[in-house]
Amino acid sequence: MYEGQIVFSQLMDFLPEYQFRKCVERYKGNYHIRSFSCWDQFLCMSFAQLTYRESLRDIETCMRALHNKLYHMGIRVKISRSTLADANEKRNWRIYADFAQILIHEAKKLYINEPFGVDIDETVYALDSTTIDLCLSLFPWAKFRKQKGAIKMHTLLNLRGSIPEFIRITDGKIHDVNILDELLPEPGSFYVMDRAYIDFERLYILNQCGAFFVVRAKSNLDFRRIYSQKVDKSTGVLCDQIIVLTGCKTSKKYPERLRRIKYFDSLLSG
Repeated sequence: MYEGQIVFSQLMDFLPEYQFRKCVERYKGNYHIRSFSCWDQFLCMSFAQLTYRESLRDIETCMRALHNKLYHMGIRVKISRSTLADANEKRNWRIYADFAQILIHEAKKLYINEPFGVDIDETVYALDSTTIDLCLSLFPWAKFRKQKGAIKMHTLLNLRGSIPEFIRITDGKIHDVNILDELLPEPGSFYVMDRAYIDFERLYILNQCGAFFVVRAKSNLDFRRIYSQKVDKSTGVLCDQIIVLTGCKTSKKYPERLRRIKYFDSLLSG
Protein backbone atom coordinates (compact mmCIF):
# COMPACT_ATOMS: atom_id res chain seq x y z
CA MET A 1 0.00 0.00 0.00
CA TYR A 2 1.28 3.47 -0.92
CA GLU A 3 1.84 5.37 2.36
CA GLY A 4 3.34 8.61 1.10
CA GLN A 5 0.01 10.39 0.62
CA ILE A 6 -3.36 10.39 2.39
CA VAL A 7 -6.06 8.47 0.47
CA PHE A 8 -8.26 11.57 0.19
CA SER A 9 -5.37 13.50 -1.32
CA GLN A 10 -4.74 10.69 -3.80
CA LEU A 11 -8.39 10.84 -4.90
CA MET A 12 -8.30 14.62 -5.32
CA ASP A 13 -5.18 14.33 -7.48
CA PHE A 14 -7.38 12.82 -10.21
CA LEU A 15 -9.33 16.08 -10.47
CA PRO A 16 -8.20 18.71 -13.01
CA GLU A 17 -7.42 21.52 -10.56
CA TYR A 18 -6.39 23.81 -13.41
CA GLN A 19 -9.87 23.49 -14.94
CA PHE A 20 -11.44 24.19 -11.56
CA ARG A 21 -9.43 27.39 -11.17
CA LYS A 22 -10.58 28.49 -14.64
CA CYS A 23 -14.19 28.05 -13.49
CA VAL A 24 -13.43 30.12 -10.39
CA GLU A 25 -11.86 32.89 -12.45
CA ARG A 26 -14.82 32.89 -14.84
CA TYR A 27 -17.20 33.86 -12.02
CA LYS A 28 -14.65 35.68 -9.80
CA GLY A 29 -15.24 33.21 -7.01
CA ASN A 30 -12.17 34.23 -4.99
CA TYR A 31 -12.82 37.96 -5.24
CA HIS A 32 -12.24 39.59 -1.82
CA ILE A 33 -11.56 36.15 -0.30
CA ARG A 34 -8.66 36.20 2.17
CA SER A 35 -8.14 32.60 3.20
CA PHE A 36 -11.01 30.14 2.57
CA SER A 37 -10.82 29.78 -1.21
CA CYS A 38 -13.29 28.03 -3.50
CA TRP A 39 -10.85 25.12 -3.78
CA ASP A 40 -10.80 24.78 0.03
CA GLN A 41 -14.59 24.81 0.02
CA PHE A 42 -14.69 22.15 -2.69
CA LEU A 43 -12.27 19.92 -0.78
CA CYS A 44 -14.33 20.27 2.42
CA MET A 45 -17.61 19.40 0.72
CA SER A 46 -15.97 16.51 -1.17
CA PHE A 47 -14.62 15.15 2.12
CA ALA A 48 -18.10 15.51 3.67
CA GLN A 49 -19.68 13.62 0.78
CA LEU A 50 -17.14 10.79 0.82
CA THR A 51 -17.34 10.36 4.60
CA TYR A 52 -21.14 10.67 4.87
CA ARG A 53 -21.19 13.79 7.05
CA GLU A 54 -24.77 14.81 7.94
CA SER A 55 -24.47 18.51 8.77
CA LEU A 56 -22.09 21.48 8.86
CA ARG A 57 -21.52 20.83 12.55
CA ASP A 58 -20.65 17.23 11.74
CA ILE A 59 -18.16 18.40 9.09
CA GLU A 60 -16.57 20.87 11.51
CA THR A 61 -16.28 18.30 14.32
CA CYS A 62 -14.76 15.67 12.06
CA MET A 63 -12.23 18.01 10.49
CA ARG A 64 -11.16 19.49 13.79
CA ALA A 65 -10.48 15.97 15.01
CA LEU A 66 -8.20 15.58 11.98
CA HIS A 67 -6.60 19.04 12.19
CA ASN A 68 -3.08 17.55 12.12
CA LYS A 69 -3.82 15.96 8.74
CA LEU A 70 -5.70 18.78 7.01
CA TYR A 71 -2.53 20.17 5.43
CA HIS A 72 -1.76 16.78 3.88
CA MET A 73 -5.33 16.66 2.54
CA GLY A 74 -4.71 19.90 0.67
CA ILE A 75 -6.71 22.11 3.07
CA ARG A 76 -4.53 24.98 4.29
CA VAL A 77 -6.97 26.78 6.60
CA LYS A 78 -8.84 26.07 9.82
CA ILE A 79 -12.40 24.90 9.18
CA SER A 80 -15.30 26.46 11.08
CA ARG A 81 -18.99 25.92 10.64
CA SER A 82 -19.78 29.62 10.10
CA THR A 83 -17.09 30.04 7.44
CA LEU A 84 -18.33 26.99 5.56
CA ALA A 85 -21.96 28.12 5.86
CA ASP A 86 -21.13 31.57 4.49
CA ALA A 87 -19.21 30.06 1.59
CA ASN A 88 -22.06 27.69 0.70
CA GLU A 89 -24.52 30.56 0.77
CA LYS A 90 -22.57 33.26 -1.06
CA ARG A 91 -20.26 31.51 -3.54
CA ASN A 92 -21.52 31.35 -7.11
CA TRP A 93 -23.05 27.90 -7.67
CA ARG A 94 -22.19 28.07 -11.38
CA ILE A 95 -18.52 27.48 -10.50
CA TYR A 96 -19.34 23.98 -9.34
CA ALA A 97 -21.96 23.39 -12.03
CA ASP A 98 -19.39 24.12 -14.75
CA PHE A 99 -16.78 21.97 -13.05
CA ALA A 100 -19.31 19.14 -12.76
CA GLN A 101 -19.80 19.24 -16.55
CA ILE A 102 -16.03 18.97 -17.00
CA LEU A 103 -15.93 15.89 -14.74
CA ILE A 104 -18.94 14.36 -16.50
CA HIS A 105 -17.21 14.81 -19.86
CA GLU A 106 -14.12 13.03 -18.52
CA ALA A 107 -16.19 10.24 -16.95
CA LYS A 108 -18.07 9.59 -20.20
CA LYS A 109 -14.78 8.82 -21.92
CA LEU A 110 -14.11 6.05 -19.39
CA TYR A 111 -17.44 4.30 -20.03
CA ILE A 112 -17.87 4.95 -23.75
CA ASN A 113 -17.18 1.31 -24.68
CA GLU A 114 -18.84 -0.28 -21.67
CA PRO A 115 -21.84 -2.53 -22.53
CA PHE A 116 -25.00 -2.16 -20.48
CA GLY A 117 -27.19 -5.01 -21.69
CA VAL A 118 -28.47 -3.47 -24.96
CA ASP A 119 -26.61 -3.62 -28.27
CA ILE A 120 -26.75 0.07 -29.15
CA ASP A 121 -24.04 2.63 -29.86
CA GLU A 122 -26.06 5.78 -29.11
CA THR A 123 -26.39 7.34 -25.66
CA VAL A 124 -29.35 6.12 -23.62
CA TYR A 125 -30.75 8.29 -20.82
CA ALA A 126 -33.24 7.44 -18.08
CA LEU A 127 -35.31 10.37 -16.82
CA ASP A 128 -37.18 10.18 -13.53
CA SER A 129 -37.76 12.00 -10.25
CA THR A 130 -37.82 11.13 -6.57
CA THR A 131 -39.77 12.89 -3.84
CA ILE A 132 -37.89 13.75 -0.63
CA ASP A 133 -40.15 14.42 2.35
CA LEU A 134 -39.34 17.44 4.54
CA CYS A 135 -40.75 18.89 7.73
CA LEU A 136 -43.05 21.74 6.68
CA SER A 137 -42.40 23.78 9.83
CA LEU A 138 -38.64 23.74 9.19
CA PHE A 139 -38.87 24.11 5.40
CA PRO A 140 -41.96 26.28 4.71
CA TRP A 141 -40.73 26.97 1.17
CA ALA A 142 -40.95 23.26 0.24
CA LYS A 143 -44.52 23.38 -1.08
CA PHE A 144 -46.20 19.99 -1.43
CA ARG A 145 -49.38 19.50 0.62
CA LYS A 146 -51.18 21.35 3.41
CA GLN A 147 -49.62 19.29 6.19
CA LYS A 148 -46.51 18.05 4.42
CA GLY A 149 -43.43 19.54 2.80
CA ALA A 150 -41.29 17.95 0.12
CA ILE A 151 -38.90 18.58 -2.72
CA LYS A 152 -38.42 16.69 -5.95
CA MET A 153 -35.08 15.74 -7.42
CA HIS A 154 -35.34 15.29 -11.19
CA THR A 155 -32.43 13.31 -12.62
CA LEU A 156 -31.30 12.50 -16.15
CA LEU A 157 -29.08 9.43 -15.89
CA ASN A 158 -26.68 8.30 -18.60
CA LEU A 159 -27.13 4.52 -18.43
CA ARG A 160 -23.64 3.84 -19.79
CA GLY A 161 -21.73 4.41 -16.57
CA SER A 162 -24.73 5.56 -14.49
CA ILE A 163 -23.63 9.19 -14.77
CA PRO A 164 -26.17 11.83 -13.65
CA GLU A 165 -25.83 14.44 -16.40
CA PHE A 166 -28.71 16.64 -15.28
CA ILE A 167 -30.19 17.23 -11.82
CA ARG A 168 -32.88 19.75 -10.99
CA ILE A 169 -34.35 20.23 -7.52
CA THR A 170 -37.85 21.74 -7.30
CA ASP A 171 -40.63 21.91 -4.75
CA GLY A 172 -42.91 18.91 -4.52
CA LYS A 173 -45.75 20.47 -6.53
CA ILE A 174 -43.83 20.67 -9.81
CA HIS A 175 -45.07 17.98 -12.20
CA ASP A 176 -42.42 15.72 -13.70
CA VAL A 177 -43.32 16.56 -17.30
CA ASN A 178 -42.27 20.21 -16.86
CA ILE A 179 -38.62 19.12 -16.69
CA LEU A 180 -38.74 18.26 -20.39
CA ASP A 181 -38.76 22.03 -21.02
CA GLU A 182 -35.34 22.36 -19.37
CA LEU A 183 -33.55 19.57 -21.21
CA LEU A 184 -31.34 20.19 -24.21
CA PRO A 185 -32.16 17.20 -26.46
CA GLU A 186 -29.13 15.37 -27.81
CA PRO A 187 -29.68 14.27 -31.44
CA GLY A 188 -29.50 10.49 -31.86
CA SER A 189 -29.91 9.78 -28.15
CA PHE A 190 -32.67 7.74 -26.51
CA TYR A 191 -34.70 9.02 -23.55
CA VAL A 192 -36.43 6.37 -21.44
CA MET A 193 -39.28 7.68 -19.27
CA ASP A 194 -42.45 6.56 -17.49
CA ARG A 195 -46.06 7.66 -18.02
CA ALA A 196 -45.57 10.87 -16.01
CA TYR A 197 -43.70 12.37 -18.98
CA ILE A 198 -46.41 11.85 -21.57
CA ASP A 199 -47.05 15.22 -23.16
CA PHE A 200 -47.17 14.81 -26.91
CA GLU A 201 -46.37 18.44 -27.61
CA ARG A 202 -43.14 18.16 -25.63
CA LEU A 203 -42.36 14.70 -26.99
CA TYR A 204 -42.77 16.03 -30.53
CA ILE A 205 -40.06 18.61 -29.77
CA LEU A 206 -37.72 15.72 -28.84
CA ASN A 207 -38.56 14.09 -32.17
CA GLN A 208 -37.91 17.28 -34.13
CA CYS A 209 -34.51 17.61 -32.43
CA GLY A 210 -33.51 14.20 -33.80
CA ALA A 211 -33.78 12.39 -30.45
CA PHE A 212 -35.74 9.24 -29.68
CA PHE A 213 -37.95 8.52 -26.68
CA VAL A 214 -39.32 5.37 -25.05
CA VAL A 215 -42.35 5.85 -22.84
CA ARG A 216 -45.18 3.66 -21.54
CA ALA A 217 -48.49 4.51 -23.18
CA LYS A 218 -51.60 5.22 -21.14
CA SER A 219 -54.50 2.78 -21.36
CA ASN A 220 -56.84 5.38 -22.88
CA LEU A 221 -54.54 6.31 -25.76
CA ASP A 222 -56.52 6.95 -28.97
CA PHE A 223 -54.67 5.74 -32.05
CA ARG A 224 -55.06 4.04 -35.42
CA ARG A 225 -52.79 1.23 -36.60
CA ILE A 226 -51.09 1.80 -39.96
CA TYR A 227 -49.37 -1.59 -40.24
CA SER A 228 -47.74 -4.26 -38.10
CA GLN A 229 -44.30 -5.84 -38.15
CA LYS A 230 -43.81 -9.58 -37.74
CA VAL A 231 -42.70 -10.49 -34.23
CA ASP A 232 -41.33 -13.52 -32.41
CA LYS A 233 -43.72 -13.88 -29.49
CA SER A 234 -41.32 -16.23 -27.69
CA THR A 235 -39.21 -13.13 -26.92
CA GLY A 236 -42.11 -11.52 -25.07
CA VAL A 237 -42.96 -9.02 -27.83
CA LEU A 238 -46.67 -9.40 -28.60
CA CYS A 239 -46.96 -6.77 -31.31
CA ASP A 240 -44.87 -4.17 -33.12
CA GLN A 241 -47.02 -1.54 -34.79
CA ILE A 242 -46.74 1.78 -36.59
CA ILE A 243 -49.58 4.03 -35.45
CA VAL A 244 -50.91 7.57 -35.68
CA LEU A 245 -52.72 9.37 -32.90
CA THR A 246 -56.43 10.02 -33.47
CA GLY A 247 -57.30 12.08 -30.42
CA CYS A 248 -58.68 15.56 -31.12
CA LYS A 249 -55.77 17.28 -29.33
CA THR A 250 -53.03 14.64 -29.44
CA SER A 251 -53.22 14.27 -33.23
CA LYS A 252 -52.41 17.97 -33.60
CA LYS A 253 -49.66 17.96 -30.96
CA TYR A 254 -47.95 14.90 -32.47
CA PRO A 255 -48.90 14.68 -36.18
CA GLU A 256 -46.25 12.12 -37.17
CA ARG A 257 -46.24 8.36 -36.84
CA LEU A 258 -45.26 6.51 -33.68
CA ARG A 259 -44.00 3.02 -33.03
CA ARG A 260 -46.08 1.02 -30.53
CA ILE A 261 -44.69 -2.17 -29.00
CA LYS A 262 -46.61 -4.44 -26.66
CA TYR A 263 -44.43 -6.57 -24.42
CA PHE A 264 -45.27 -9.31 -21.92
CA ASP A 265 -42.81 -9.78 -19.06
CA SER A 266 -43.25 -13.28 -17.62
CA LEU A 267 -41.06 -12.46 -14.62
CA LEU A 268 -43.28 -9.58 -13.50
CA SER A 269 -46.51 -11.50 -14.09
CA GLY A 270 -45.25 -14.51 -12.13
